[in-house]
Amino acid sequence: MTASLIIPDLRGKAVLITGASTGIGAALARAFAAQGAMVGVHYNSSTEAAHALAGEIEAAGGSVALLKGDATQSAEMAAVVERAAETFGRLDGLINNAGGMVARVLYSDMTDEHYDAVMDLNARSVLSATKAAIPHLKKQGGFIINTTSIAGRTGGTAGSGPYGSSKAFVASVTKGLALELGKYGIRVNAVAPGFIQTPFQDRYALPGQAEKIAASVPLGRVGTAEDCVGAYLFLASDLMSGYVTGQTVDVNGGQLMP
Repeated sequence: MTASLIIPDLRGKAVLITGASTGIGAALARAFAAQGAMVGVHYNSSTEAAHALAGEIEAAGGSVALLKGDATQSAEMAAVVERAAETFGRLDGLINNAGGMVARVLYSDMTDEHYDAVMDLNARSVLSATKAAIPHLKKQGGFIINTTSIAGRTGGTAGSGPYGSSKAFVASVTKGLALELGKYGIRVNAVAPGFIQTPFQDRYALPGQAEKIAASVPLGRVGTAEDCVGAYLFLASDLMSGYVTGQTVDVNGGQLMP
């Protein structure tokens, strides 16, 4: 495992990444491990992918712990956080990356069951993991980075409105937590990816959506999980962003310029 950019204050940090078995989460796990951080890889159903990722990190000399739990269940996410802190002896950072669209459903067709599924996965998971992490982060200060989405700013596309709304919730929570936790030296920020070619898009993208976006964004292509990594590393590092909190960094190739 190599890293062309070495960020010295990330070495030895214990970082828990939720939803880390594939896509952006997996790219983050590799990147933080390459910086010498101890990485907690949370997963739920993607067991094979999570174990393969952990094996890859360990083979490259990194430190990793696999942590299974259902992101929609508060007790399970709290247990994941506690296991991470116990395994590493500390917790310096939490990246709330677990999430998903669940299904494309128009607001006019939305049921209470769909609402609950989307909000539990994308919103409740952030609150439950964060609540459990706060006592550990208070010990030495630390960081929380939430993964939001361009959909939280635009409202989403056909059938992804509930997902976009849940991500807008996370963006607001990011600001509220930054206000609440700043006195403890805990910085809270978010990253809002645009169209990133990951298993998420393989499952939920509309026909021709990737090609349409690639043709319209200023950078002329859709994003990759690796394109997102730098924003998270920046927000995790006190050396680089020690006076940054309550902010959302957009990573979308110019697809949206707020």
